[in-house]
Amino acid sequence: MKLGDYLNAINYSKDDLFADEEAAKGYAPFIINRCLSYFPDTILQANEMNTHADLGKQEQFDYLRHSIRKRRRFSRWIKKAEDKRLDSVKLYYNFGTKKALEAMKVLSDDQIDEIHQYVLKMQGS
Repeated sequence: MKLGDYLNAINYSKDDLFADEEAAKGYAPFIINRCLSYFPDTILQANEMNTHADLGKQEQFDYLRHSIRKRRRFSRWIKKAEDKRLDSVKLYYNFGTKKALEAMKVLSDDQIDEIHQYVLKMQGS
């Protein structure tokens, strides 16, 4: 089962997918709650399930399925904007992502821009 199948059952079709044992295994409450948190009319239900994470998957699914009004909902997954300068700092210092992010907190914007320009120049030649 795909994520969209669970979301469709909660938001629109109201089908009980947990009759299938494989469907029960693939249900990820955190991801479902995150997807539902993008909508003003479902954010409270998603938050309620986050506070009751100790409930079983079936109970969480049933609560969402029965408490959310039938409506088509769709949103794209929000991703962080990618900073090309991070890659330059990683290459320049030979750091991993975590260390490069820490270094960028210490470096000034001018220093980061200089490093980025230097790395671009080195890659171009």
